[in-house]
Amino acid sequence: MNQILEQLGTYGIVPVVVLQDAAKAEPLAEALCKGGLACAEVTFRTDAAEESIRIMSEKFPEMLVGAGTVLTIEQADCAVKAGAKFIVSPGLNPEVVKWCQAHEVPVIPGIVTPTEMEQAIGLGLTMVKFFPAEPAGGINMIKAMAAPYTQMKFMPTGGINAKNLEEYLSCFYPKIIGANTHIHIQKKAEPGSNAEFCFLLQRKRELDNFSNSYIINNGNYQR
Repeated sequence: MNQILEQLGTYGIVPVVVLQDAAKAEPLAEALCKGGLACAEVTFRTDAAEESIRIMSEKFPEMLVGAGTVLTIEQADCAVKAGAKFIVSPGLNPEVVKWCQAHEVPVIPGIVTPTEMEQAIGLGLTMVKFFPAEPAGGINMIKAMAAPYTQMKFMPTGGINAKNLEEYLSCFYPKIIGANTHIHIQKKAEPGSNAEFCFLLQRKRELDNFSNSYIINNGNYQR
């Protein structure tokens, strides 16, 4: 597996960040680093994404900052030029995958069917984002999908929340390397004062107590 992706796995949690204002990027990155989560996936759902990635990468070079919801080659190019170290997409776009591979950027495209899985294998990938995870069958579906595709690892995303997160945290099935829980922060709240943000950091501390974790938990930090 790519070294960047292996590094992500060591954190146990990778927050998925949605920022409306790039000015919030630096304090958020600082809070994440102080909380032991020197990594983030900044989604290209807002106009502030590119600048947020640039700020976080420049101010905190030790962070593994990636770009999520990347739908086009143009977005991938902007993200990488801004400092993104990995790319995540909701679906499998062969052109985006090939562009990332040509530029030696780790890419995790989304899949939900065996046909898409075989397309990913054909592109030389060994990790995919299983999306939307819960609506598509959750952990049981992932286990069933993993059986014939022994070389593939999964990053489940979608429909995972505080109520069902424990199931993913406790499922140390070695094919699962990621889970996504949506953490919504009030507009004026600071990360450390928000209960859901604290919940995310607590899960990070709990994972640190395990000797062999295969799970990355993604929290969606929204401002």
